[in-house]
Amino acid sequence: MAFEQCGQLRGLKVVEFAHVVAGPLAGSMLADQGADVVHVEPPGSGDAARAMGPTRDGAPLWFKVAGRNKRSVTLDLHDPDGRRVAHRLVAWADVVIVTLRPGRLRAWGLDWESVHRTNPKAVLLQISGFGAQDDAPGFGKVGEARSGVVHLTGFPDGPPVHTGFSHGDAVTGLMGAYAVLAALHRRAHDPGFDGEWIDLALFEPLFRLVEWQVITHDQLGTVPGRSGNQLAVAPGAVINTYLSGDGDWITVTSATLRSVLNVVRLLGLPEDDFATTQQQLAGKEQLDQTLRAWVAERGTAECLRAFEAAEVVASRVFTAADILTDPVYAERGDIVTVDDPDLGPVRMQAVLPHFRQAPGRIWRTGPALGQDNDLVYREWLGLDVNDLEKRGVI
Repeated sequence: MAFEQCGQLRGLKVVEFAHVVAGPLAGSMLADQGADVVHVEPPGSGDAARAMGPTRDGAPLWFKVAGRNKRSVTLDLHDPDGRRVAHRLVAWADVVIVTLRPGRLRAWGLDWESVHRTNPKAVLLQISGFGAQDDAPGFGKVGEARSGVVHLTGFPDGPPVHTGFSHGDAVTGLMGAYAVLAALHRRAHDPGFDGEWIDLALFEPLFRLVEWQVITHDQLGTVPGRSGNQLAVAPGAVINTYLSGDGDWITVTSATLRSVLNVVRLLGLPEDDFATTQQQLAGKEQLDQTLRAWVAERGTAECLRAFEAAEVVASRVFTAADILTDPVYAERGDIVTVDDPDLGPVRMQAVLPHFRQAPGRIWRTGPALGQDNDLVYREWLGLDVNDLEKRGVI
């Protein structure tokens, strides 16, 4: 498919031997900004993500987004000739993304030493469960559990809770893309650049984002725990969700002295009782109960109007249906419609974040399995793959 490349990363060449979420999401971040990303899949079955999630008329919906803006090629890495083609892809690429277990990478010549030998200027992003030194398998939910995030999520009297999406995988993909760009910046400015190996375990990105958990335990000897909708180490006088008379959940957040006083005035409580931060924290239960009753007595629209007038930060807890009809999402252009060969027009997230000078764009949904074999193997790599096709290696 001929198209004009758009975005910040035009000309960047990426090959990903990575399936399901974390590695492919890192590649997606790069593809959305114009990088040429080749997604390598086994013949016949393809990426396991193609069979994940809901379908419509037999077409997998999740992969339409997860595989967008990429080239799909098929390649049997169990075959020695297939591995030789994989090494040609490594030689072609600026960035190599792998999520196979370390032992398998070494056996197939896709580990750091092999990649660096084949392409000394390549950046290798290696994502694994426990790091490149450990051959044990890992999944995003295990990474979430090890990061400390799951221990902190939920209510004090309830079990630890995972978030309702592939949280650990997704954040790892995002941090992986950030790491790739950091390495590429050095490559562009360091004449002696000798490649880079990014070794990223699935638990590390979320672990890094909860900035306060280690230093709090180290210095105070305490273990932060679950606190519902509150914040374990930075409590605010008003942070919770409240059920409106219409049956909608509304989040209200007021943690600064001034913002809490806005809530106090809205509820008609005595301001002198909440004049200091200490008074506000001491009275947080009263504020929570009074606000809960106030919201329950009113419809959602009335609550939101009153919050806005009082300069109280609040929002209805959005569902997917709310997102698709929200004027702010529409004004921001955060949802776009893309034509798909199987489903027709489909809506999905736009390329984010927004670049105003040279924005990325979505030029295709997730491709059919092996759709780009001819383009990548014959045109880009100049290979004769007739025999490999006949043997089912491609």
